[in-house]
Amino acid sequence: MSDFEATFTAVMTVITRTLRRAVPSVHGTGVQGDTGAVSIEHVLWYAAAAISVAVVATIIWNQVKTTASTPVQGPSAP
Repeated sequence: MSDFEATFTAVMTVITRTLRRAVPSVHGTGVQGDTGAVSIEHVLWYAAAAISVAVVATIIWNQVKTTASTPVQGPSAP
């Protein structure tokens, strides 16, 4: 599994679990709590937040990989 696939899977899991907590009656989980509808605005905010986190994580991970792949020069003896 590539880094992107792992990140995408994690983001989708977070979104799914968040939406299931917000609307338990839709999924038939039987969890007591807020049974109100989730507006499209909430869904779009969660999606935008998840995409933003994924983009920032990808940028940071690419910087870490680039830095890690740079060879380290040993100290030179006089």
